[in-house]
Amino acid sequence: MSADALLDALDPEQRAVATALRGPVCVLAGAGTGKTRAITHRIAYGIRTGVYRPGSVLAVTFTARAAGEMRTRLRGLGATGVQARTFHAAALRQLGFFWPKVVGGAAPRIVEQKAQVVAEAARRVGLPVDRVSVRDLASEIEWAKVSLVTADDYVRAVTAVERSVPSGDDPQAVARLMTAYEQVKLERGVIDFEDVLLLLAAMLAERRDIADEVRDQYRYFVVDEYQDVSPLQQYLLDQWLGGRHELCVVGDPSQTIYSFAGATPYHLTTFPQTHPGTTLVRLVRDYRSTPQVVNLANHVIDASRRVGGPAPLELRAQRPDGPDVRYAVFDDDEAEAVGIAQAVARLVRAGVRPSEVAILYRTNAQSEAFEEALASAGIAYQVRGGERFFARRDVRDALVLLRGGARAADPQARMPDSVRDILRNVGWAEQPPAARGAARERWDAMQALVTLADELATAPAADGRSATVADLVAELDERAAAQHAPTVEGVTLASLHAAKGLEWDAVFLAGLSDGLLPTALADTDAMVAEERRLLYVGITRAREHLQLSYGRARLPGSRPTRSMSRFLVDLWPDGRGRAGGGRAGRAGGPPAGTDADPVTRETAARLTRWRDDYAHATGVPAVRVLTAATIAEVARRRPSSREELGQVRGIGAVTLATIGDEILDVVVRGSARA
Repeated sequence: MSADALLDALDPEQRAVATALRGPVCVLAGAGTGKTRAITHRIAYGIRTGVYRPGSVLAVTFTARAAGEMRTRLRGLGATGVQARTFHAAALRQLGFFWPKVVGGAAPRIVEQKAQVVAEAARRVGLPVDRVSVRDLASEIEWAKVSLVTADDYVRAVTAVERSVPSGDDPQAVARLMTAYEQVKLERGVIDFEDVLLLLAAMLAERRDIADEVRDQYRYFVVDEYQDVSPLQQYLLDQWLGGRHELCVVGDPSQTIYSFAGATPYHLTTFPQTHPGTTLVRLVRDYRSTPQVVNLANHVIDASRRVGGPAPLELRAQRPDGPDVRYAVFDDDEAEAVGIAQAVARLVRAGVRPSEVAILYRTNAQSEAFEEALASAGIAYQVRGGERFFARRDVRDALVLLRGGARAADPQARMPDSVRDILRNVGWAEQPPAARGAARERWDAMQALVTLADELATAPAADGRSATVADLVAELDERAAAQHAPTVEGVTLASLHAAKGLEWDAVFLAGLSDGLLPTALADTDAMVAEERRLLYVGITRAREHLQLSYGRARLPGSRPTRSMSRFLVDLWPDGRGRAGGGRAGRAGGPPAGTDADPVTRETAARLTRWRDDYAHATGVPAVRVLTAATIAEVARRRPSSREELGQVRGIGAVTLATIGDEILDVVVRGSARA
């Protein structure tokens, strides 16, 4: 493909990106506007015109899947030899290469799971070591490290940003934990993933010879999803650049949804000031979604302008009209799951592939109801974030057989036919099993390999020859390294965070009630604004079909206390769907000494019995679940929503997130007798 032909495939704004080959370039790219297409064509055009050497370009992004997709696209454009990696993968490779020279010996082992190390550190400083506490403390350590916050600076930092401390712990105690955590790692001779970036950045800052070697190798940088960069990643990027400005960044402030993990759009929004002479390009032509979806997305995100956020990009739909966005209200969560499964079945009967359908929700705990509803309806599904495709035993067995088949395959046979013959030994057949279960899941996985073989066979290799089984094995090895699994033919279940960067023909956004989205834990304006961006990301995953819904109650037969998400009140048709015609007001129990005292006492007794049963089942001391004082206050107030429950003294963020709904159920049962 000639250099001019590369440009012919782009729209005017994408072409402006592709031809801006030197100096700082900032691309503000809305959802569905072809940002990956623009930057991969930019790299390919730079190589084709002789401005770049392939090995001098380093493209970094945030997920292995995105890096794998970028490499695949670059290979298709003839731009082989370009390094496209995640920040961590690029840093790990460089750290491993230079460690023997700088420190001596092999680099330390990386701890893949922090839990054991954090638990040991927590014991040393007297903090809780139950599973939930350790998880929250590990997340807080990660936030501090990627935010370049040391133990000495922690208390000041969390106060400055009004950050909630895990489990309501004393910030001083968390600071001591951070010191103990580093000591435990040192004793065990291990490092964590954040250390990979910290150690490499320090190595480049302190050793001029090492920095010169890296900077001589990599002269041109591209950073995708730049709105998600953390202070630590920016610091490493600064060391790679060494004061140079040969940098192209791509991002969208409206898709910043990882602030809780240290991501910040600051570096994107201030890029032109940080890099004088920046070429600024805005991509707003949305090729992904219908006008109906795009209009809703624009309305949702436009409100961020009114609360002081950066002005959002206004997307312009390029596709023809599609079906109207659907809105649905259900009696409870179970009814919502069943209703969505029925709607999915109708789409599948109408010709939409199950793999082109997604059900998205705010928290992973919401997936169970949809799994049950889809299974009952006989609809295949996969849970994104569940068991990794390449970690499945049947997939590993299939890869072993394919490696052997690559050596023994008949050179005259078509590659897809050979693959089918090989995979018959591990459960593949022309027709899937009739029933759901392990056999069907195994068949789905094998069918994904068959489909990939078919796709590879239709794309001739670079030298013009037909693809072989060996080529398929090489493709699978590369995908396994990047965790870029082939598509499994089933409906995707995923949290809104896990759906970022993906798209489907049909998307169901479920559980859109206040307290779920925005989550009840969003107790600052900044956190609520991020929840709005999360909804925007969910909406823009849909190409054609989009449904928004919520359940008025959590369980069948319980009180309908939920109201629609505040983000949708102005958008929901006729303002319908609010429980009881509007938001529930603050619920406070009657004062002591009134006729309602017996109800308060009965509610407290119910809460106490539930608390004791829960403590026994989980092995957690009862006082750690709910104190007597907290039970008394909850019984007196009788809250009817997560927001109201969160106002009760003694109900912290972790309690609200883990057992808040159960507490409300007990309160509702007690109130029903009044």
